Amino acid sequence: MTTDLTPLLTPEGVVVIGASRQAGKLGAAMARSLTPFPGARALVNARRPDPAEGVYASVAEAAAHTDGRLDLAVLCVPASGCAEALAEAAAAGCRAALVCAGGFGEAGPEGEEYADELRRVARETGVRLLGPNTSGFFAPHLGLTASFVPAAGQLPAGDIAVVAASGGVNHALSFDLVAAGNGISLGVGMGAGLDVSAADVLEHLAEDDRTTAVALHLETVPDGPRLVAAVRTVAATKPVVALVVGRSDIGDFARSHTGALATSWRTTRAALRQAGAVVVDDERELVDALTALSRIRLRPLSDPGLGIVTAQAGPGLLLADRAGTDGIRVPELTTTTQHALSELLPPLTYQRNPVDTGRPAETFARVLDTTAGDPAVDLLAVYALTEPDSVDLASAAQDAGLGADAPAVVVVGGLPEDVTEQRARLHKAGIPALTGPAAAANAVRALVADARGQALRGEVDRGSSDTAGLASEAVTAVPVPVPVGPLDEDAAKSFLAGLGIRTPDRVACDNRTEAHRALRRFGGPVAVKVLDAAILHKTEIGGVHLGVRTPEELDAALDAIGSDRRYLVEAMAPAGVDLVLGVRRDQVFGPVVLAGLGGTAAEALADVAIRLAPLSVTEAATMPDELAARALLDGWRGGPVLDRAAFGRVVAALAAALAASTETAEIEINPLRLTADGLIALDAVIVPTPTKEKDHA
Repeated sequence: MTTDLTPLLTPEGVVVIGASRQAGKLGAAMARSLTPFPGARALVNARRPDPAEGVYASVAEAAAHTDGRLDLAVLCVPASGCAEALAEAAAAGCRAALVCAGGFGEAGPEGEEYADELRRVARETGVRLLGPNTSGFFAPHLGLTASFVPAAGQLPAGDIAVVAASGGVNHALSFDLVAAGNGISLGVGMGAGLDVSAADVLEHLAEDDRTTAVALHLETVPDGPRLVAAVRTVAATKPVVALVVGRSDIGDFARSHTGALATSWRTTRAALRQAGAVVVDDERELVDALTALSRIRLRPLSDPGLGIVTAQAGPGLLLADRAGTDGIRVPELTTTTQHALSELLPPLTYQRNPVDTGRPAETFARVLDTTAGDPAVDLLAVYALTEPDSVDLASAAQDAGLGADAPAVVVVGGLPEDVTEQRARLHKAGIPALTGPAAAANAVRALVADARGQALRGEVDRGSSDTAGLASEAVTAVPVPVPVGPLDEDAAKSFLAGLGIRTPDRVACDNRTEAHRALRRFGGPVAVKVLDAAILHKTEIGGVHLGVRTPEELDAALDAIGSDRRYLVEAMAPAGVDLVLGVRRDQVFGPVVLAGLGGTAAEALADVAIRLAPLSVTEAATMPDELAARALLDGWRGGPVLDRAAFGRVVAALAAALAASTETAEIEINPLRLTADGLIALDAVIVPTPTKEKDHA
């Protein structure tokens, strides 16, 4: 089957199968929507043909009476008739099809049969199939509206593409983007995704010069690696902003903390972010992000500085406050910049950053230019009301040279008609215009996230081409395969030690005599644990006893564990901050790594960071910075400080080991304790791959 989506998304001609004269019918709505299409058009209704009115009994007859090739067939027939209609269209030369009907996989066994037959015909004929169960797609610059939503035909052409799991969301996002002053290059509702997937459309958009930014909406992911590769390809040249549905998904109960925390929603968001997408929380944030990223893009920067110029103090404070919450640096301007501003602004205004201009005057453009030119400022956020008798905001922004070379977002406040006029002028000049501090803050966060992502990917790419190999932290660790077979805690920790991960001194004991000998050897408080590879949650069965000091306490611990067990006696670790670190095989994306605060905090607060594996030391080292409780890792109240590079080496080694070991399903260190002397693995579990999964692999 061809990977080319040109016949589907940029067809020379379109035929509607199931066209109808009844206004309320799907076939009638689709025929009306396609009327403005300048290419070849044809209508087919086998029951009520009317050649005089351009309605034919078959696709072959329609093709014979139509000037131009009919590339795309739009199927407006019930699910039961779609496979036959697709076969007819393919026989007549159609190379792509849009199937709008529902009643397939979502309708039970009978629907599954219809889906299987439709899939078979598509595979045998090589026809690319969009849908089923979708409201279609539109390409405004082509005058092509293959959608039964009437207003879709009025969407203006532009440079933002929408790829949405749902046809309804495709339309909703497109309308919202247009309301924000943008235009649409392509809008596609994937529907059930029986053939054409979001990854297919993304690959098409990577080569589309009309598209400067992409909105991606996902509900499910059938092929994680393929989607990640497609996003990475697009994001290399144009921004991708992704919205993932399923925040409430807690997944199937897993055998470990790692599995329970790495839900499909979290994992999908992390995978997309790692591939280069800017991930947002809702559709409003998506629109604001794309309004900015479709016009400007910061250069790769790990820590961009934000300059704020505001003609009203309150909104400026809102912007500064949100920047702080989002972890965006608002640097104090240099002495040179402050001196220049002092000559342009009244003496009582604040000029360090944010810059409060007071009521803007004729110097406003020079204030913008001066602030944007500060060496610590990489992005400018501007707020002003529409005050024609004071300043023309659009003209001032252009006079200051804002745009691609001096990236800025501008907030225009005022009456709707005034705001619309200013916004249109700013957008024409390539300057993103927003309509409130919150919207501007969303745009700023997206621009900064994109810049940081570019910088990190650049480090990784440079590291992967480093012929010195492990001399660079930007390369992945050398994989060390996990030993085959069930591993108890002692064996698991021995494996970790081989990776360079520190573990406590310990003795594996076959009986009570050996346990007492170990206690005498350590001469201090020890941890006593049951040693059995089949027991993953030792604490839950009374298999862990801490702070054991005396022979009597040891006997009590051994009695609680059981006399027919093996034991692990190990030195107690110093106090510190506990983390959970795990790598596992995700069903959709393959090997993933998860890090978070240990104990109940990670589960109760879902305070975790996730990455696809394998990954570089550099990328792994950034994971703690995503945690809400990261302050605990930076010397909180005199506590230990996490060495990010050392943490990155631990994560990269663990991730590489799993990726190289098909016999292993999961490796978890919980807790991984941060102490004054560094990281130490206090418990370790290695889960082998179940037999069925091995056979599948």
